[in-house]
Amino acid sequence: MRSRILTLLLAIGLLLGLLSLAPRLAALRLPGYHQGFEPAQPVAYSHRLHAGELEIACQYCHAGAERSRHAGIPAASVCMNCHRFVSAPRSAVRAEELAAEKEGRAPRPVVSPEIAKIYRALALDDRLARDPARTPEPIAWVRVHEVPDFVAFDHRPHVAAGVACQRCHGPVETMERVRQVESLSMGWCLDCHREGVPAASGAGRITASTDCAVCHY
Repeated sequence: MRSRILTLLLAIGLLLGLLSLAPRLAALRLPGYHQGFEPAQPVAYSHRLHAGELEIACQYCHAGAERSRHAGIPAASVCMNCHRFVSAPRSAVRAEELAAEKEGRAPRPVVSPEIAKIYRALALDDRLARDPARTPEPIAWVRVHEVPDFVAFDHRPHVAAGVACQRCHGPVETMERVRQVESLSMGWCLDCHREGVPAASGAGRITASTDCAVCHY
């Protein structure tokens, strides 16, 4: 009888433990191809809005792609190039202006929740003044596209050859949340190296070597 009760209690404990770990297990990425990986980010940045509707060039934010192995994640200060002036959708700002006019007061700052996260990361308040109660902290973005450490991928030659960002990253200008579209497997990379891209002169195609030492050194 005691053994049955003990077994039942252990089973219940195991079940409760698994349930408590379920959120972490769901987010766990095992080694291999992460095609379809679409993690939530600390700031709900919309590539559809910025790269799609507003047509901001990829390399305005990811400037490292031209001069570094890594495209880089923009610092919050880059966001502030625009968001020191744009703090919320125009409709929300206009609504506050109309309310202030009706009530006979000065308009209050209108800051959308996501942009407020950028201000907090820079230890700024809604009026962009330094908040002494806060300490600047980098935004903990979740990396989406990643290749193994033994792959020496370099953005520079790809950008110089005219490879479009979408060739590897998919139609990011249509994505609310960035996801990994391609497998980024070795076979996929080799196919692209063999296929190449159209030459800027319009004559022929630029192909890349498939020698092992090109990507593994």
